[in-house]
Amino acid sequence: MTPLSPLPNPARPRPRLRPARPLIAALAALAALYLAAAYALAPALWRHYERQPALAVKPMTTTNALGLAGDALNIALEGSRDEALCAMRAAGWRAADPITLRSSAKIAGSVLLSRAYPTAPVSDLFYDGRRQDLAFEKAAGASPRARHHVRFWLGLAAGGSGRPLWLGAATFDRGVGVSHYTGQVTHHIAPDIDAERDELAQDLASAGAVEASYSVSGVGPTVFARNGGGDPYFTDGEIAVERLAPDCQTLASAPPNLAPPTAIAVKNAAFSWLKALWRFL
Repeated sequence: MTPLSPLPNPARPRPRLRPARPLIAALAALAALYLAAAYALAPALWRHYERQPALAVKPMTTTNALGLAGDALNIALEGSRDEALCAMRAAGWRAADPITLRSSAKIAGSVLLSRAYPTAPVSDLFYDGRRQDLAFEKAAGASPRARHHVRFWLGLAAGGSGRPLWLGAATFDRGVGVSHYTGQVTHHIAPDIDAERDELAQDLASAGAVEASYSVSGVGPTVFARNGGGDPYFTDGEIAVERLAPDCQTLASAPPNLAPPTAIAVKNAAFSWLKALWRFL
């Protein structure tokens, strides 16, 4: 008689598969390395305030009336208020009119009828709880529907050189529409805010209003960001500081560009490729 095979014991546990411990350890190490690089090393490398150390504790974005993040700071003027006014005037930028019932009606009519209004008002943005101290614009078409514009706030009464430092946010208004957040009528900005910063810096240099230029850290390298109206923008995160000629002088020679630290120069060179791709897309 053939012996019967023993029945399998249903209570016997199945053998467990051992996890791939080396793989998990490697993934954990990579995750830790990424977190350290992205949230500690890179921000530390990209921060530099060697010529304006007091800016290290300052915010680098504005806010709108609702408290939402507004435009990023990307340019600064080093000099007195009168020197700033002289320099902007020499560069071909006009001071914006204050917001009143009359100026609001005038800008609405100029946009609808495509009429020139080279000193049209700009909406208020806030820095350190204060609306802009100065605002300028440069026409880019038949009406203020499209225009170059910049707002400035007195960021430091006495900066690294002892002169006042005016922190600015320069953007290009590409057209009129409604806010992505509130539905209110507003200007929409072009996403490449570095291009606007560089154009203003070049206008000032061409006018002989700049003694020297250098950069300090702003918001840092930023690819996917939105301002208070919901418009996207990208930037290498640097603030271009223009040291103005004293006493409203006009200088004949081109201003020297004071080199940033090596790490910043490498970052800016790498980001220029990314900006070229973004502009292409």
